[in-house]
Amino acid sequence: MPRFYARRRLSILAALSALMGSVALLDAPSASAALPTPVSGATARSYLSQLTVATENRTGYNRDLFPHWITISGTCNTRETVLKRDGTNVVTNSSCAATSGSWYSPYDGATWTAASDVDIDHLVPLAEAWDSGASKWTTAQRQAFANDLTRPQLIAVTDNVNQAKGDQDPATWMPSRTAYRCTYVRAWVQVKYYYDLSVDSAEKSALTNYLASC
Repeated sequence: MPRFYARRRLSILAALSALMGSVALLDAPSASAALPTPVSGATARSYLSQLTVATENRTGYNRDLFPHWITISGTCNTRETVLKRDGTNVVTNSSCAATSGSWYSPYDGATWTAASDVDIDHLVPLAEAWDSGASKWTTAQRQAFANDLTRPQLIAVTDNVNQAKGDQDPATWMPSRTAYRCTYVRAWVQVKYYYDLSVDSAEKSALTNYLASC
């Protein structure tokens, strides 16, 4: 069962560390994505040391087992909510679809003016979550994970970059923009820790190496 269903694990100290770690996000133009600030490098290293190391198992995975995008407010679903959050000067119609705006993708440094060029990335992919423990969750828990706007889990990025990432973890894929990699791995570890997901050995090794310089 995910940690957040057992007890709240984020302490006041971790929250303060996350706020202090916000400086790491100041590496992008003003149109940068508004990913919730991850925990600090030190906190991420502590979290990583507590994650279970286990072999991944994708048996039975189906993306439809993670209901998304759900309605968040009014006519706006999760995708539309993140597009508005992460974009600049975003205009939406009565159905909450973005009709104009600008989106900066921190993974590759590209800026887009059409929402159709932007995907909402699950930073920890749904299949990766399934492999790491979500196969044991209820549908409600998987829905909460797939639509989590509180943790640093959802971010607007270039669509083909998101598609190239696919279901890969940091052992085989990282953002091409090196200035964002520290933010990325801090977020990855925070999400895995919060949801009590495991890591495989190659993934942990990669995260350890990247976090060493955060």
